[in-house]
Amino acid sequence: MTRVKRGKIAHKKREKLLKHTKGFGWGRKSKERAAKEALLHAWSHAFQGRKQKKRDYKSLWLTKINAAARINGLTYSKLMTMLKKAGIKLDRKILADLAKNEPSIFEQIAAKVK
Repeated sequence: MTRVKRGKIAHKKREKLLKHTKGFGWGRKSKERAAKEALLHAWSHAFQGRKQKKRDYKSLWLTKINAAARINGLTYSKLMTMLKKAGIKLDRKILADLAKNEPSIFEQIAAKVK
């Protein structure tokens, strides 16, 4: 069997790995073993963060809708129930945006479902 020198390939692999750890602290940006471990954690946290962001936004929308609903004499749960019964299909993102930027339109929606 012939001899294979992996110097170039190993170096490229190492550089590719270390490129992702730029800005990390201590040896985690320069030492291959520490960098690999740091990236394992960093990428798993990034994945979880993308899921968490969706949850955070939904809770923010609920808070905005609830605040606007209470100004109009309703609670969040009553408003959502009445919207469903009235057949008004607005999602929480749109309702929260209306509550914040267009309170008069939100007020009209609340009046219509009452």
